[in-house]
Amino acid sequence: MKVLFATLLLCSLVLSSILMEPAMAQPPYCSGKCNSRCQKAAVWDRCIKYCGICCEECKCVPSGTYGNKHQCPCYRDKINKKGKPKCP
Repeated sequence: MKVLFATLLLCSLVLSSILMEPAMAQPPYCSGKCNSRCQKAAVWDRCIKYCGICCEECKCVPSGTYGNKHQCPCYRDKINKKGKPKCP
């Protein structure tokens, strides 16, 4: 009975790790730049998430905590489904 339980537990852990998306699977460059960019954000976790997505796609993050998007046109021009800026 213990072997069966251990096997089921192991299988469920393996399946959950395959199905779950890694939370911060960003290159070191992106995580550092996004931490700086989002340090004053009201909703920090959302800022980090979208900054990381934009950084991976654009390979750049504007300097500072707000604005300066002219430094990275790809980052600046990304929009969400509602037509609003995607990148913080």
